[in-house]
Formats: sequence, structure tokens, C-alpha cells
Amino acid sequence: MKAIVLEAVGGPDHLRLLEVPDRDPAPNEVLVEIAAAGVNYMDVGTRVGMYSIAPLPMTPGVEGAGRIAAVGEDVRNLKIGDRVAWFFAVGSYAERIIAPAEAMVPVPDDIDLKTAAALLMQGLTASHLVTDTYAIKPGDVALVHSAAGGVGLMLTQLIKLRGGRVIGRVSSREKVEVVKAAGADHVIVDRFGNFADEVLHLTEGAGAHVVYDGAGADTFQGSLASLRYHGVLAYYGQTIKRQPPIDLLDLPKSVLITYPVVHHHVRTRSDLLARSQALFDRVREGRLNVRIGHQYPLAETAQAHIDIASRRTTGKLLLIP
Repeated sequence: MKAIVLEAVGGPDHLRLLEVPDRDPAPNEVLVEIAAAGVNYMDVGTRVGMYSIAPLPMTPGVEGAGRIAAVGEDVRNLKIGDRVAWFFAVGSYAERIIAPAEAMVPVPDDIDLKTAAALLMQGLTASHLVTDTYAIKPGDVALVHSAAGGVGLMLTQLIKLRGGRVIGRVSSREKVEVVKAAGADHVIVDRFGNFADEVLHLTEGAGAHVVYDGAGADTFQGSLASLRYHGVLAYYGQTIKRQPPIDLLDLPKSVLITYPVVHHHVRTRSDLLARSQALFDRVREGRLNVRIGHQYPLAETAQAHIDIASRRTTGKLLLIP
């Protein structure tokens, strides 16, 4: 089969399309013909050596959807031909993947496989942020950074579904309409971290109840300044720019700071299935729109990495084997 292989960390040119050997699934594993694979910022972090998810050489990518082509021994409740999606299975930049059966989420017949591939990682992340991290209540004000990105658009929609008010922040005017279409009440265009005064103006000086910040050090102080008393700063994302050490005594307004991790949202298979089904239900009902920003063949994986790192894209990027 064809797969993207990363033999050494480095630039996008290190992502090589090669022919690699197939193997049969072991017990409790499935073989899936991939229909689409999601491209995430964490994949860029893997490529440049920010962290390791598997020994080199390896096939990057952790998210996708497709049809089961074979099952190993001891696999229950899954069979050949089933449509499935996953949000964390290493090796998704390929024509086929062998992955743990417990990582597979059945995809309803009325949900397109590309939609499923674009939904789980960012949808589950956004679900975690608006429930367990800070439970959005009617009337709450949330500042959403990178609001035109995949997580940002999901966050905006889920916050609105829970009755919250969204102030989205984007880096260029070209992204404003996309964020407004997702339901944002206000959109701030800002590239340099000068957004806090506008947030305070929009909230009549009170500040936001919660800030969802996947940018990191460049926005940290502005995010703190945007919060109200006892507000929550949710600082998320594996490739977030690291914040220098801070003195807790310097934190203003009795704010709370947290670093949510999506795996903590789906610690059991029952959690994974229930929360994924809730996302599928919202898509089916027309209450959650999955925006696919661009689709690339496997041979153009390097370009997909260049595009997502540029911050010029909107929505989800997919690879199509």
C-alpha cells in the first residue's frame, strides 16, 4: 500500500509517499481502508520533533474514517464492511491502517465518511472545552482564539448551542464571515495580541467568563486581561507555544488556568462512543456544521502541512488516499 513515511524529523519535504508492506490485523485489531484522514496541528509537531508518538521511521496522522477490510481474532461488535472513524490511531496518512478495535467509532449510515474524518478530533476537543473544562451556561461570554480554524468553528457552534455568547478572534479580515456564519456574536481581527481592550469594551468592562486559547505565549497576557473575576483560561493544544514560568501571585482577578487534554474527555470506550454519537446527532440534525477547508491527495501531504502551519486556512484539512 501507499503511505506517507517520516524517516527523520524536519521540514515538510521529509513527508515522503512510499510503498510499504501490508500486514494482517492481530487479535483485537482491525484493518481499515481509509476514505479520508484528518490533518491536525499535532501532526506538524510530530514532523518537527516537538514530541514523539511512535518510533521513526513512522507514518504520521492519527485521525480518519473508512471501511473495515479485515478483523483480527477476538474483535467483537465490528465486522468487515462497517463504516468507522477514529480520533487517535497512529498511521492515518495512508491507504490503509491497522488499529486497535477499541479506537473505532461506528459511523451512522447518513453521515458522510469525509465528514466523520473531519469531525472527531476537533469535535471531541471542542466538546471537552465547553463541558468538562468550563461548562458553558446561557448568557456566558467566551473568547475563542483562532476562531476560523477547525476547533474554533466547532467551539463557536457548541457554545451557541449551549446558550453562550461568542467573541471570536481571527488573524485576517478574510476569515470574519466564516466565523460569523458559525454563529459568533462579535469577531475581532488581530494578529499581534492587542485584543483585550476590545473584549472588555464588548462586555462593558466585565470581561469574558472563559477564554479558549490554543495560541500560547503570544496571547497569554491578553487572554488573562480579557477575563472577568473568577474567569477560566483554557490553554489547549499539543503544539501550543510554551509559556515561560509564571508566578501564581501575579494572576489577576482570582482566575483559574487549565490545560485540557481531549483524551481525558473519553477515558473509557463508553465515553468515546457516547460523545461521538452526540456529535453525529448534532450534524444529522443540522445543528453542527463540519467545514472542510481543503482536500489533498496523499502525494500533496507536504503542502497540507505548509498550509495548516501558515494559519491561512479555515476549517478542516483532509488527505484523500
